Amino acid sequence: MNNLRKIFSKLGIGIILFIMIVGMSLAHEVFLSSNNILNILLQVSVICIISVGMTYVILTGGIDLSVGSIVALSAVCLGIFIHSGLRYLGDSPSDFSVVILVLCSIIGSILVGAICGYINGFLIVYCKVTPFITTLGMMGIARGLALTLSDGKTIYNFPDALRFFGNGKLELTEQIHIPIPVIIAIIVVLVSYYVLSQTIFGRQIYALGGNREAVRLSGINVNRLEIKAYVINGALAAIGAVILVGRLNAAQPIAGTGYELDAIAATVIGGTSLIGGIGSVISTSIGALIMGVLQNGLTLLNVTSYLQRLIIGLVIVLAVFLDQVRRGEVSMSNFKAIFFRRD
Repeated sequence: MNNLRKIFSKLGIGIILFIMIVGMSLAHEVFLSSNNILNILLQVSVICIISVGMTYVILTGGIDLSVGSIVALSAVCLGIFIHSGLRYLGDSPSDFSVVILVLCSIIGSILVGAICGYINGFLIVYCKVTPFITTLGMMGIARGLALTLSDGKTIYNFPDALRFFGNGKLELTEQIHIPIPVIIAIIVVLVSYYVLSQTIFGRQIYALGGNREAVRLSGINVNRLEIKAYVINGALAAIGAVILVGRLNAAQPIAGTGYELDAIAATVIGGTSLIGGIGSVISTSIGALIMGVLQNGLTLLNVTSYLQRLIIGLVIVLAVFLDQVRRGEVSMSNFKAIFFRRD
């Protein structure tokens, strides 16, 4: 029995995803079509990348409410960098110079996200402002900067080199192709899995969330470690912004609205503990897939967007509750005592 519990603890989230896929495929015949599966993966890719960054932060025991606004600011900066560069290159720039411009602009955009993450981390560890308040403030600052820099307007028309990151495809056969955003998401997940599970830095991140004082007493600079987690989170949010701009061919100052809640939801559904120290980016990616499958299936079944939010909210609460039960912090005996007690 204990062995079954251990197996379910490790595979539980995957089992839930499998059950949802089977249920949605039985409910609607279009669900398992190749086009719909690719559509789900494409829709989930951005949130998956942002959720991986959120996992780093939550593993340390923190939270980041600013990732949606960081996406918007990074997207606007990317648009400004590229359009400013195109004006500098003149009317007929070479393809090579445009590609170099796009790559440099992407790097600049990622740096913008990383700087936002650094500011969050600095305020949290040195100014002792709680993560909730710090990132709530950054949410307003980054969104305000995005609206100010763009004058509240959407920046349109980008080179094919940038649109490739959002709409490009890797052709495996004439019938099978993988969208570039999905490939980027897979790379981010695999690299982060290696970093968190196979490197000293990753083990320190887990230890920081598990027992901060023990990490500090072991001689590790906990302040620097926590800042790095927020920097990675900001950089991954910016990578999500690059894909988003490439897909839409537009940099919108209102982009990323609500992404912070989706990222936290995917991370929590994946089993990452909100108190830190427990979680996996693989489980987080499965959590993002669960949200994508749920949203896609409900859309196919003509469930209104308002009811979808309600259902997803219930799923989040249920996921947190089950996590508490799994870790032994809540037992069913508590509920028996409440509902079946004798006065």
